[in-house]
Amino acid sequence: MNSTAQAGARAGRAWQVLAGVPDPEIPAVSVCELGIVRDVSEGEDGALQVVLTPTYSGCPATEMIERDVRQALLDAGLGPVRTELRRAPAWTTDWISEDGRRKLREYGIAPPPACAAAQAALPAGGEVFVLPRRDAPACPRCGSTHTAQIAGFGSTPCKALWRCLDCAEPFDYFKPF
Repeated sequence: MNSTAQAGARAGRAWQVLAGVPDPEIPAVSVCELGIVRDVSEGEDGALQVVLTPTYSGCPATEMIERDVRQALLDAGLGPVRTELRRAPAWTTDWISEDGRRKLREYGIAPPPACAAAQAALPAGGEVFVLPRRDAPACPRCGSTHTAQIAGFGSTPCKALWRCLDCAEPFDYFKPF
């Protein structure tokens, strides 16, 4: 196998490993399913380069995510590893995979609707202004959309606290960004 093929195989293996790294605040989904892992490549120096985009710039779990990503790749024998935080384009809830949305629902968190921001396809320096939909989120327990917001913040700053008016259960709603 030539060195280019080896680098591609190493990056592919890294993606497989990272698919098993849980988000520290929502362990039901991986950092890949949330769209936090943006790129994996091998640098000229042989180090594996992992690009991460935090869900928002003030996310308190960012350092833990970096540490968990590096450790998982080192444990899998894929080191050396470097991580890079890339905040532009900004993370959007559109980057959550369909599997991630399903897992959020099963975990009791209402996933956000697609915002169709398409920020990943923007040219460098491009701007998009996305107005989040104001539709009430469906209760992840009973599916009812007869829901009401209780508080602007839930268990973490990126979620709001809602309550189902039919089954009376409170739930977190992942705010659309």
